[in-house]
Amino acid sequence: MIGKKRRLRRIFRDDGKSVMVPMDHGFTQGPITGIVDMQTIVDKLRKGRADAIVIHKGIARCVDTGRLGLIVHLVGSTDISLNPNRKVEVCSIEEALRLGADAVSVHVNVGSEQEHEMLQTVGKISDECDRLGMPLLAMMYPRGPKVTSEHNLDLVKHAARVAAEIGADIVKTVYTGSVESFRDVIKGCPIPVVIAGGPKVETEREFLEMVHGAMQAGSVGISIGRNIFQHPNPTGMVKALNAIVHRKTDVSEAMKFLGEN
Repeated sequence: MIGKKRRLRRIFRDDGKSVMVPMDHGFTQGPITGIVDMQTIVDKLRKGRADAIVIHKGIARCVDTGRLGLIVHLVGSTDISLNPNRKVEVCSIEEALRLGADAVSVHVNVGSEQEHEMLQTVGKISDECDRLGMPLLAMMYPRGPKVTSEHNLDLVKHAARVAAEIGADIVKTVYTGSVESFRDVIKGCPIPVVIAGGPKVETEREFLEMVHGAMQAGSVGISIGRNIFQHPNPTGMVKALNAIVHRKTDVSEAMKFLGEN
């Protein structure tokens, strides 16, 4: 497991925390605001000292990521598909290794009609990751016909636990809305948890309060995209998030970084 440990050190700082920025949205939604010019946004994230980014293999070939940790996303679907919840494998771990990846990621919609296919794929990927010393980040979301709210505590707890059961090294899942409820998610998940986001927020302060709450609950960091790369000042937002995640700054103090470039 030495390979995994070494790669994880390039994603997590010495405090065991990480600010990750997923930008795999171009595959799903196309060149949406914030990720039209990938090198420009990557440079802004580097300036703010993000720890890692999540991108697809083709983008990894096109951009200079510098010292950012590189997580290559292995699965995908598009929003114009007849079944966008069905994620299929589009990249191998070997391809990710050739690109210099520090980790790979997968996405499973727990409760979807193709859940069984996605779990089978992730099970095989997990085994190969162990064999090759590659860390695995599992993005686990409750989504499907029986899911009335993807922020439901019991469903989020279950989704996070599935990631641990199937052999992932880190799980990314949605915030459940409160410190107390998210502590329950973390309590039932024996691998590190990062948040993807939570119930819709309207202001920067609400967003930072959500991140602050997740850290208080025991999260090891964040993996949040649009609230960062679509922010008018992505560099300042990353600095604010670093203050909360790495320095345990309160929200009012972190807000001051939003005025910096």
